[in-house]
Amino acid sequence: MKLKTKELQMLAIIMAIWSFILIGSGISLNNTNKTIEKKVYTLSVKKEKVPESQAKINEIKLKDITITINNPISVNVEDYLENPEQIDKNVLNKLTLDTSLVNINQLGTYQYTIKYNKKKYIANIIVKEKELPKVDFTLKNLEIALGDSLSQNPRDYINENLSDEVNNALTLDLSQVITNVAGTYQYTITYKNTTYTAYITIKAPGPTVIGPNTAKDDSKEDKKTETDTKDLTTSTTTNPEN
Repeated sequence: MKLKTKELQMLAIIMAIWSFILIGSGISLNNTNKTIEKKVYTLSVKKEKVPESQAKINEIKLKDITITINNPISVNVEDYLENPEQIDKNVLNKLTLDTSLVNINQLGTYQYTIKYNKKKYIANIIVKEKELPKVDFTLKNLEIALGDSLSQNPRDYINENLSDEVNNALTLDLSQVITNVAGTYQYTITYKNTTYTAYITIKAPGPTVIGPNTAKDDSKEDKKTETDTKDLTTSTTTNPEN
């Protein structure tokens, strides 16, 4: 059986189409068999510390203040801040300082406040004693008469010359001394927690001793008495008419 020309042409076209499909499928299969490569990328982050002045700008932090007694306190709000250089000038100008609770004339710890935007910050002001100079001195051992009064000035009991500052810081204790009872008594003076000790002796008056210069001349007293009597007798007898 012989095929016609048109049938042969159709068969050739169909075979060509199938060939193209099969070739395309082969290419697809080859592509699916290819190895997939994975690439890993590493991201490196560099850590840098942000300056504190930038990280905490305008953070208000107060500090405790220590002063010596009877000394004035600052009215400058920046003197009470730990970080004034980190606070904007506009913010500084809006801070309100209140030290009304602080008594600079009395030892103790007091609170002060700083206000900003209706928020109150609190810290302490400590009033302490003035640091006194270091000195060494010695006390006198004294004798006074029974019943005499004692000085209340510590300077009178010390051998050395001390400054007024030191003298005012001395504490004299005469509580053990009885001035109207004869005897020897201890007294103390305290300075900067150091106590110095000495003694005061109360002496009773001794008996009165009569010496040559104090004895009476009885012969002169007798002569004077005789003279006075004679004058009186003469005065009486010279007026017989009476």
